Amino acid sequence: MSADGLLEHAAAVLRAARAAGADTADVVMQVGTSLSIQRRLGKTEETERAESRELGLRVFVGRCSAQVSASAIDPASFTRLAEQAVAMARVVPPDPYAEIPEAPPPMDAALLELDDAQEPAPEVLIGRAAAAEDAALSIPGITNSEGAQAGWSRGLSLLATSRGFAAVYARSSHSVSATAIAGTGTGMQRDYDSDSAVFGADLQDAASLGRSAAERALARLNPARLRTAKLPVIFHPRVAGSILGHLAAAIQGAAIARGTSFLKDSLGTAVFSPGIDIIDDPLRVRGRRSRPFDREGQAGAPRRFIEDGRLTGWILDTRSANQLGLQSTGHAGGVSNLYMQAGKLSPAALMADITEGLLVTELIGMGVNGITGDYSRGAAGFMIRHGVIAEPVAEFTIAGNLREMFSHLTPADDLVFKRGTDAPSLRIEGMTLAGV
Repeated sequence: MSADGLLEHAAAVLRAARAAGADTADVVMQVGTSLSIQRRLGKTEETERAESRELGLRVFVGRCSAQVSASAIDPASFTRLAEQAVAMARVVPPDPYAEIPEAPPPMDAALLELDDAQEPAPEVLIGRAAAAEDAALSIPGITNSEGAQAGWSRGLSLLATSRGFAAVYARSSHSVSATAIAGTGTGMQRDYDSDSAVFGADLQDAASLGRSAAERALARLNPARLRTAKLPVIFHPRVAGSILGHLAAAIQGAAIARGTSFLKDSLGTAVFSPGIDIIDDPLRVRGRRSRPFDREGQAGAPRRFIEDGRLTGWILDTRSANQLGLQSTGHAGGVSNLYMQAGKLSPAALMADITEGLLVTELIGMGVNGITGDYSRGAAGFMIRHGVIAEPVAEFTIAGNLREMFSHLTPADDLVFKRGTDAPSLRIEGMTLAGV
């Protein structure tokens, strides 16, 4: 389905909503195509192509609203969907804060370079998966493989409102991953590496990715068990972004309005050490989560939520902004490309003075209390002894409090934009390790 076709359907849905009695309405549509390859031990096990079409309609009758959705975009169903939505809105209590806002004309999405429109042939994806797995299996000590995957997807996203906003943009994604197994019997260890990019040309070389997965698996062989201690912890970049995720959850406008965040009284105060900046940038060219507008049509712009360690604002959509008497920050649907700016020390320098510490490369579970900031997660990684990475360790828990963790955090200089939410290696002092 073309962009013009989606816009025509959206106009028809909005007409149906008005005819059914809606005062205002907005509609979202998603049309996508994906292709994926699964390969294991030299054989292509699965090839899957999928197409999807989704529609969501939100209507307001006065201050009362309701939403309906459908897994197809069928003009014959538009009237029924609109009538159902309006009937639902008429029986729910009013919400004094929710509304469909005015939205400026959208920027030209082509400036963000989000669309690698050419669909790759299946042979291209098979070649990527094969290169990744073959490279992993070529490393001595790798005894098996959980396979390699390669994928591509492309979709059109539409938002149209009864207040005059209507826009569509395309987004593509290429991905490749491999999982290697080292050792035998009960001593086996597995690890992976992966990459994704808007454009296939920006993907990490598949063979180097496979070798990385193998080397990571080998490094995890014969892990030791830790005893309970209080040590400095370094979060590897593959897990460091989770710290930013916890910050984003704590400064969501809805949580602040409810009073259910441990940072609810911290606006304008020092939350991190001086020199720490955390930025959300929806306009990064070829960014994994870049977008020309949010789910309410609001324009985005780079925004520093942490500047020189201080909390500068909340993550707001229209409803939470109205609750707090503020303006939307263009974050309906959440953050986009969230990242912490790199520090000045290399990872080696960051750990150079650690007599005994821990490098965390894997996190398990989600033991985080958003109200108190208490943090407790299962983990695996490596000991740091006298400033260098030592033996692997597993089956332990790291614990602390996010407020204390934020204030005792030091970033390294190894920031790479790879996951959408990105951070360099992060050193956090005085975390509790619960082992045997």
